[in-house]
Amino acid sequence: MRVYSCLIVEDEPLAVEILQEYIREVPFLELTAVAPNAVNALQILQEKTIDVLFLDIHLPLLKGLDFLKTLKQQPHVIITTAYHQYALESYEFNVIDYLLKPIEFSRFLTAVNKIHVKEQPQAVTMVTSVSTERPFLFCTVNKKRIRIFLDELLCIESQKEYSKIITISKTILTKLSPPQIDTFLSSGNCMRVHRSFIVAIDKIDSYSAMEIEIGGLRIPIGRSYKELVQQALDNLGR
Repeated sequence: MRVYSCLIVEDEPLAVEILQEYIREVPFLELTAVAPNAVNALQILQEKTIDVLFLDIHLPLLKGLDFLKTLKQQPHVIITTAYHQYALESYEFNVIDYLLKPIEFSRFLTAVNKIHVKEQPQAVTMVTSVSTERPFLFCTVNKKRIRIFLDELLCIESQKEYSKIITISKTILTKLSPPQIDTFLSSGNCMRVHRSFIVAIDKIDSYSAMEIEIGGLRIPIGRSYKELVQQALDNLGR
């Protein structure tokens, strides 16, 4: 699984703390550095490889958008600000997303997943439903292509660079990243409940504030996902 190095450019300590917590909860993100202003950020960009830039607009010394104008090659940029009026101008810099403070984790997750929109999973081939055919995908396991029916899926567990896919009939280990899985399952019957786990909603046997039981397995609910998961599952029962 590719891990994206992140730089937070932010002068508000609370905003930095929130972004740090969110980055820790996403398996394909890794915090490399924090800069309180654009001048420090420029120095970090010259010294380190940065893939994702979380950039505030109102910064001391040099404003965020003016800072972007100085970059010959910019990483993926996600704007984080309390001001909505700069949204249109920011998209002239091909930013990934524009997040308004206070930033909810669900909105943060949507933004960072956009980084993968143009990337096609190399380890799977997705086949959508044609007439009465069940949707399935092929996963590469030891140079073989294994068919996985989506309606048999129980959960997917991230294990470093591999992902364990558990279904009703089989368990496989494939080199497939969680963000890639999010790309083709986001509109289906799955949801992320932990930085390492995605579950099939219709296979959940029971749940509590701490964990989900599914197919005899106990799946932990991540701290940052609790509110989202609780709301989603409670709404299903209505």
